[in-house]
This record gives sequence, C-alpha cells and structure tokens, in this order.
Amino acid sequence: MQTQPTRTRPESTPADGQHAGGVGESAARPDGTLKVTGEFAYASDLWHEDMLWAVTLRSPHAHARILAVDVGEALAHPGVQCVLTHDDLPSRTTVYGLEVADTPALAGDRVRYHGEPVALVAADHPETARSAAAKIRVEYEQLPVVHDESTALATDAPLLHPDRTDGHAAHVPHPNVVHRQPVVRGDAAAAAARADVVVTGEYEVGMQDQAFLGPESGLAVPAEDGGVELYVATQWLHADRRQIAPVLGLPEEKVRMVLSGVGGAFGGREDLSMQIHACLLALHTGRPVKMVYNREESFLGHVHRHPAVLHYEHGATADGRLTHLKCRIVLDGGAYTSSSPAVVGNAASLAAGPYEVENVDIEALALFTNNPPCGAMRGFGAVQACFAYEAQMDRLAAELGMDPVELRQRNALRQGGTMPTGQVVDSPAPVAELLGRVRERPLPPERRWDTGAGGAELRELPGGVGNTTHGEDVVRGVGYAVGIKNVGFSEGFDDYSTARVRLELVGGEPVATVHTAAAEVGQGGVTVQGQIARTELGVERVVLQPADTTVGSAGSTSASRQTYVTGGAVRNACTQVREHLLDAARRRYAATEPVWASAALQLHGGKVTTTEGRPLVGIAQLLAELHDEHPEFTVESEWRHRPTQPFDPATGQGFGHVQYSFAAHRAVVEVDTRLGLVKVVELACAQDVGKAVNPQAVLGQIHGGSTQGLGLALMEEILVGPEGTVRNPSFTDYLIPTVLDTPPMPVDVLELADDHAPYGLRGVGEAPTLSSTPAVLAAVRQATGRALRRTPLRPEHLLEV
Repeated sequence: MQTQPTRTRPESTPADGQHAGGVGESAARPDGTLKVTGEFAYASDLWHEDMLWAVTLRSPHAHARILAVDVGEALAHPGVQCVLTHDDLPSRTTVYGLEVADTPALAGDRVRYHGEPVALVAADHPETARSAAAKIRVEYEQLPVVHDESTALATDAPLLHPDRTDGHAAHVPHPNVVHRQPVVRGDAAAAAARADVVVTGEYEVGMQDQAFLGPESGLAVPAEDGGVELYVATQWLHADRRQIAPVLGLPEEKVRMVLSGVGGAFGGREDLSMQIHACLLALHTGRPVKMVYNREESFLGHVHRHPAVLHYEHGATADGRLTHLKCRIVLDGGAYTSSSPAVVGNAASLAAGPYEVENVDIEALALFTNNPPCGAMRGFGAVQACFAYEAQMDRLAAELGMDPVELRQRNALRQGGTMPTGQVVDSPAPVAELLGRVRERPLPPERRWDTGAGGAELRELPGGVGNTTHGEDVVRGVGYAVGIKNVGFSEGFDDYSTARVRLELVGGEPVATVHTAAAEVGQGGVTVQGQIARTELGVERVVLQPADTTVGSAGSTSASRQTYVTGGAVRNACTQVREHLLDAARRRYAATEPVWASAALQLHGGKVTTTEGRPLVGIAQLLAELHDEHPEFTVESEWRHRPTQPFDPATGQGFGHVQYSFAAHRAVVEVDTRLGLVKVVELACAQDVGKAVNPQAVLGQIHGGSTQGLGLALMEEILVGPEGTVRNPSFTDYLIPTVLDTPPMPVDVLELADDHAPYGLRGVGEAPTLSSTPAVLAAVRQATGRALRRTPLRPEHLLEV
C-alpha cells in the first residue's frame, strides 16, 4: 500500500519499550569512531611478520605484441625472492572475468591497454621490489591502436578478441562490439512524422574514475593444506574466489577470502586487481605477500566509468506530450569485457529516463578498444543516459516555450506506467512530486559582490581563493534534472544473499551474532545489519562477524542492493531464529501456561510478549531456562528478490529490473562568463527511499552521490591520448570535488513503501549520482545560453570564441 510522503528526520528515537538502534533510527556506525580517529585498520595496514612485498610491472603501451621478457637481472637483484611472468602461471586457465573470462592474469603474447600487468616481483622490501621490476626487460612490437568507434568498427580494424566464444558474441554486428542491446516498442518512425516538434542532439560523457581514497591492497598467506588465505579490500568475496581459484589451479575451498578494511569502492573493486597476483607469489614463495598499489598504479589497475557518445532524438506534440524517442548509445568498454554487457543493458533499458513514451527505437552497445578497461561505477550505464535525455528535455521545453519542470511533470512516469521494455512499474514512482519539491524549495539569496571584501567573499566566487574574479562577469543560473536507476542485479541474474544469525546467552545477556559475506565499503551495511537484528529479535547487543567465505555469498556491494538483499537475508534468518525460540518456549511452557499455546507471540524490548503487548518472560530468562536443551539458536538462510528476465536480444522487451529508484535535483550555479569558471551555490535533492532504515546514513548516501555527480559535471575526467596512454593518473591532475567545491545540499526524503522489498525500502546510493550532473549542466546552460553537450565542462566550453 502506498503511504503518504514524509520528510525523514536526521535523528529519531526508539519507540517505547524498544532498544535503541533499530530499523528507522539513526544508529551509530560501529566502525565510525575508529575511522574518524584514524585507528581503523584498512587493507593497506595489514602486516605479517615474515611477509614479502609485491610489485607489478605494467605495459607502457596500449597495444603491442610481446616478443621477449628477460627477468634475469631482476632475479639477481639482492632481496628478490620471486619474479613471475605469464609462462610461470600454474594452471591452464590463465584468464578471468566477472561475466566473461577474457582478462589475462599476466599478459602473454600481447598487451591491450596501457598499464596491463606483464610481470610480478616479490622482495623483502617494497623499494627493492620496485627497483627489481625496473630491471625486467620486455621487448615490444607496437600495434595499431583502436581508440574510438571509427577505429573499432572499420573494415580493417584490428580485432582485439578474434577468438571470443562468449554468449554475447552471437548478438553483435562486429567482433569489436562487446555487447549490443536494442529496445524497440511501438513505431518511432511513424510517431516522428506526427510530432509537432523534434529535437536532436549528440552528447558526450568523459571517462570518470571511482577515485576511492584507499588504494588496492591485500595480504595473501599460504596455508598448510596447499591453499591460500587472502585478506583483501574488495566488493564481492565469492566472485573474487570464483575467478581466482582456476588461475591458481586450486579448488575454491582452498582459497579462503576475508574482507579487510575498504577505503571506498564505487564499483572500482568489483573486478579483480591484485588478488591473483598476491596469491600467485605467496604460493610460489611459501611466504605471506603484501601488495599495495600507489595512486598511479591504482588509476591504471582498476576499471572506470564508460565514456560514451549518445545520439538522441525526441519528438513532442504542441502541448508537450512526448511522441517518440530514438537514440543510439555507444559506450567505450576498453580492452576487456568486465561488466560492459550489464552496463549496456542498463543504458538501453533506462535510455528514455523516468518518462512515459510509447514509441521508442533504442540501441546501446559497448566497444572493445585499447583504452583502459571500463566496468562498474556508481550509476552503471544510467548516468550516461541521464545526461543526454535531460539535456534533450530542456531543449524540447525551449522549443515548445514551456517551463522545463512542467514539461517533465507532464510526461512523468507514475506507478502503473510502462517502461520502454514493456515492464509495468508496480511500486511508487513519484517523479512529478520529486520535481515539484525541488522547484518549490526557496532559492538561495542573490549575492552582491564587494570586491574589497577580501578572502571571505573570494572563497564564494567562481575560482575561489585563486582570486581570479571579483564578480564583475558572474551570472546565475538554475537547472533541474530527474533520473531513474534500477536496483539490484537484473536480466535474470540469480540475485540472492546469505546470512547466518545466532541467538544465545553470553554473560547473562542475550546476544545476536550476525555473519554475512557482504562487503562493507563505506556505505554502512554493518550498521543496517545490526539494526535489523535488534528490530527482529528484540535484543540490544548485536555482534557482527567479519565478512568472509565461510558463510554463503552475499553478492556484490553494488547496484544499491545490499540493504535490500542482505538486509532481507538477515531479516529472514532472524525471523527463523525467532520462530525456533518461540516454538521451543511453547513446548516448554504450554502445559502449565495455556497462553503459550494459544497466543500469538513476539520478541519486543528484551521480552517475549503477546502481540497485544502482555509481557510473558524476558529473553535472557527464557534463554537461560532453555539452555540445557538449546544452548543457542542458529539459522543460515538465503533470501532472493523476485525473479527478473533477460531482455529479448532483438526487442529489449522483458521484466528486466526488480526495482527502480528516483531522484531529482535543482542546481543553482554562478558562472564567470569571461573566465569560464563555475561555482555551484546549492544542489538540492528530493529522493524516494521507500523506507529510511537509517535516516542519517540515507542523507550521507544522497550527499555523496550528489557530490560524485557534481564532479562528473565540472572536473572529473581521465584523459586518454589517441595512442591509448593515460595522461593524468594522479590526484594532482585528476581533480575531484573538495569541501570548498561542495555546496549546501538540502534534501527532501520521501518514504513511499515498495511492497515487494523488505520494510518497503528502496536502494538509495546511486540515483542521486544520475540527476546531479545534468542539473548542474542545465544551470550553466541557463546562465550562459550555451548548448554544452559534453561533460565534464571545461572553461573553454564557456568562453566566447
């Protein structure tokens, strides 16, 4: 049932009789104090007494044949214990991959991107390892570089994976196409002929980096049984193990994974980086091996957001009703498959945005190139599409002489509406309301610049303390955008999570222990799991065991899915524990106390009560009395969301996504039109979260996603030259927003329950990343009158020619 919208308070108090820290409250993070005091142990802090240090030698070329590798001088370097190349791999399986195993653990006959791993060195000191790696001699023969659509699809284009046999290969028009997904519904050509207004545009999105602060790192420890234990910062323990074990030549049970402290992820840790390399060296040397990337290696060693070129055509009637959409989205997947097929599926299925349009002709595809591999990043295909379709909505509004918010609201998707894939949206879709909320919020006051005011004023100007402007050429603009993002894995993927919950008496106090393999990457999953256990079991003390592979898979910490799926698994396991406890109690007490046999019972506020609230016995007392027969109650349970379907490869029709999330932004910017500088004054958001399991964490996710979208709008881009080399692999040259760039971010949080989800919740973290970017661009367009069809903006895009 749809509930009335509410604005969530950042703090809340427990209901009478409940323990603090349950669902709906702003429970404190169990790792929060350690992180803010600098005492939290990240993976890069791992240490073992007799460990070696590992370094990777990477290719300086984007595309080249490897003619020879000479490791003799490196092996002779004092302190070096091991040097490995492709020829030293222990198994016939030498490749890995999330969806398709096509990424070499170490390059064999050729390299396909700048930074591809070629050799490994383990030594007794990190500087020794680096010095030895520099002595490895590799002879290359450079090959033609595939760097864009024209070079990838040319008739004489080098084929980057000529022998590919994966399932996606059957549906592509060229071997250098990773995956292609059309979405066709209605008759877009006929509808175009009936449109009163048609607008077309070509848009470009640059390559964005996840820019997490903790570099790739881990510690591999050889085990007595011939296996290996890997302590690592990752997003998906079980998928890592599935890819690592075949390359090591080991069964999966001999590769034991333990999550270490993760300093951010945003999709960049979903693919493997140093995992196989550290394990190989540990097994070869028989000693623990630690590997930590420096910042340059991190830029080269993980996937990035797909850059994209998007061709869009929208038509509308004179009163602003959309008639049709045609679009073609070309994503640069880089050298290997990674998660490009899923990104293509998202881009195609969400290409129309949160709007009702009956006639669509959509094509999305990803290319193999010699650019850095691209894969998962927050927003996952929907970010690129949102930038284009929101720019188109503004252009349509201008052509029609309509208010841009009114045009969006007139075509807004609603519950019961139909997506271009034919899927009916069967949960709340408050697109029009979200837009209305950000528009109705009071605008920040206009500012008058006192050029003699000094530093306090200068910080607020475009260009900041660089003192580049005193406000003489600064104009203000306001822009709006709204986006739609899927939640969870899609297209028929078996998306589930596992949780093990134990309830027992410890020191006279009831304690719930929760064990999952869910990766805590900063999003607050460890907080949510404790909140759910407190709510479902009525206990105050909850212990979270470290995430590892001794419990069933929790899937990836991505796609805004962990609270939904792992939260569902914890809730399910807690429910079964509760039922086992109450059944045992009924058997013990029913003969002497009839209420135990007849009443509906619950665990609430540390007691067993009837559903009417009559207390029967404290949980601690009950566990003590049952202890001889039941010293503990333990359940391991899987939980799945409802099934989805693969999209039809020819039409894109199908129930492809389990849930949708929506967010809208209003950006207020000030632009120095003479210098091409932009200052975001305010970035307001309204988002439906279904249920704010932890209101404070929800606000943090919305603020973080909005900031990452602001970065894509104004500064974040990995620059790759036509020769395929990365030109700015550092935080000196790759800029991310700082506190001085981040404006006030007022947020309206709606809680419109999705009946298909645990507690009615909706994934939170990705949706604000979509609409923040086009909102900022729309505001700059409104201020300058320029078309601005590329993101991120550069000063030269704003200057008079």
